[in-house]
Amino acid sequence: MSPASTKLLRTLRRIVTANIQNYWRMNEEQFLKQILTDVKVKLGDEFDRNFQRKAFFDKNWKNTNHPNNRGSLMLRSGNLRRSLLNPRVQNKSITWSSSMPYAALHNDGGTLTVTAKMKKFFWAMFYKNNGAIMMKRDRSGNVVEKNTERNRRFIGEAGKWKAMALMKIGTKIKIEQRQFIGHHHQIDQMVQTILDRNFTQLDQYIRNNL
Repeated sequence: MSPASTKLLRTLRRIVTANIQNYWRMNEEQFLKQILTDVKVKLGDEFDRNFQRKAFFDKNWKNTNHPNNRGSLMLRSGNLRRSLLNPRVQNKSITWSSSMPYAALHNDGGTLTVTAKMKKFFWAMFYKNNGAIMMKRDRSGNVVEKNTERNRRFIGEAGKWKAMALMKIGTKIKIEQRQFIGHHHQIDQMVQTILDRNFTQLDQYIRNNL
C-alpha cells in the first residue's frame, strides 16, 4: 500500500470514528430511553404474569389456609395486580410502585397485628357476606339457606371473616411471602437479551447510515 493510500485510509477512519462519536452524543439519551422502555414493557408483562402462574417466576406461591371463595390466590379483586401496571421511567431507572397498603406485606411476607379498627372491618365484612346469603322456606315452612354455588361462596366468606373478627386484639397473623415483583435471575437474562438486541440494531444503523 502506498503512503498516499495509507494516509487516505487513516483520514477515512478518523471521519468514520468522528461520525460515530457525534451520532452517539446526539442519540445516547434516545438510545438509553429505548432500552429502558423495552425493559419496562418486558418486566411489566412478566410481573403481571406472576399473578397468573401463582408464582414469582419459578418459585410457586404457598397456598392459603383460607381458600378463596372469590377470585383466586392473590386475585380476589385484582386491585393489587392493576396497581402495578404503570411503572415510571425516570433518571435512567424504572420504578414500580403500588398504592395498595398491603402490597409490601404480601411481596415480602411478615406478620399483621390485629387492632380494634381491623376487628371492626372484619365484622363489617362478615355482615356484608352473611347478609348476601339467600334464604328460602322448606316444605315444613322453616327458613333455610338456598343450596346454590353463590350461597356456598358467601357462606365460606362469612365464616372466614367471622373467625378473624373473633381474634383478640394483639393477635399476630402470619402473612406468607407471595412475591410478585423484585429481582430474579431470569430478569438478568431478559435484560441482557434486550441489551444485545438494541446494540445489534444500533450497529446495523451505524453501518447503513454512516
